Amino acid sequence: MKLFLIAGEASGDSLGAALMSGLKALAPGVQFHGVGGSKMEAEGLTSLFPMEELSVMGIMEVLPKYRHLKRRIAETAARVTELAPDALITIDSPDFCLRVVRLVRAANPDQKTIHYVAPTVWAWRPGRAAKMAEVIDHVLALFPFEPPYMEAAGMSCDFVGHPVVAEARATEADAAAFREAQAIGPDQPLLLCLPGSRKGEVTRLAPRFEEAIARLRDREPGLRVVIPTVRGVAPLVRGMTARWKVSPLVTEDAAEKRAAFAAADLALAASGTVSLELAANRVPMVIAHDFNRLTWWMMKRAALIDTVTLVNIVSETRTVPEFLGPACRPGPISAALARLLAGENDREAQLAAMELTMDRLGRGAEAPGLRAARSVLRALGDG
Repeated sequence: MKLFLIAGEASGDSLGAALMSGLKALAPGVQFHGVGGSKMEAEGLTSLFPMEELSVMGIMEVLPKYRHLKRRIAETAARVTELAPDALITIDSPDFCLRVVRLVRAANPDQKTIHYVAPTVWAWRPGRAAKMAEVIDHVLALFPFEPPYMEAAGMSCDFVGHPVVAEARATEADAAAFREAQAIGPDQPLLLCLPGSRKGEVTRLAPRFEEAIARLRDREPGLRVVIPTVRGVAPLVRGMTARWKVSPLVTEDAAEKRAAFAAADLALAASGTVSLELAANRVPMVIAHDFNRLTWWMMKRAALIDTVTLVNIVSETRTVPEFLGPACRPGPISAALARLLAGENDREAQLAAMELTMDRLGRGAEAPGLRAARSVLRALGDG
């Protein structure tokens, strides 16, 4: 079996790696080609080009790179057409991936296509499902409420669970060892700062996050900060935080990141799937995100829901505070962090919502990567 996979950002790289691991277990000898990051490379993929080239977000952020991205789309589609794989599996990043799929289908209408991560048509732009169904045969969904949306548009779809429920987590001993190694006392508050996995996000959010954290440190002089990051933005993060008033530990090491999540008391994070990782580790959080003004205006007009935080959406609560767009200001963010650190009622409400979220995403069931692999094989008639 020969498969071509495309991931365009860190979360997609994680999904792709777990899927590849599951496929290797169920279909020995499977061959992988495509575009991915370090995790997919560790499972045996040789990426056509560095995945980080695709990690851009927002209309104004994409425009300067449009010509380069267009060349990469054409290059990727040509490679798929040349290989004629048993399936083209695109993972999230629809702006890039679905353009590739359309070119491939134009060259080979019979190419089997599978998309991993259903479009959030329940949140905004519901017409995307019907448009995607023009070129996608089968969808692997992360959330249990998504298959009906996909099936109504004409695609088959399986809920395969969210990978966060199967991710390795550090123990209390690991957390204690991390604090000791970093000279963080057991009573010192430890904050995770997560300004995103894309360069545009980090550039936009890091200065505001710094000011919010500095204000929090004025209230909590013992505050320590850890920034877990990814390969593609680590140099940028280190450069931007080198002169912060509250000097953070910046880490790319997977084991160290897991230990930091286990040791943390609270988090300040950009919106995205990281909220689920925080929930899995029971870390109360504040979500903050800003966008280019045009991007924000268009998102507000298209939104069908009143929250972007996945914990809020899956648990059907609104326990995680959000500061989005014009509301992404250091003062209110810092005040919300202080309330969480003080252990007020919203902290307990968040923890309850996190437990509910993990249950609904498949905690205790078969690993999502293996479920996704079974779904792929069924779609291909091999499982």
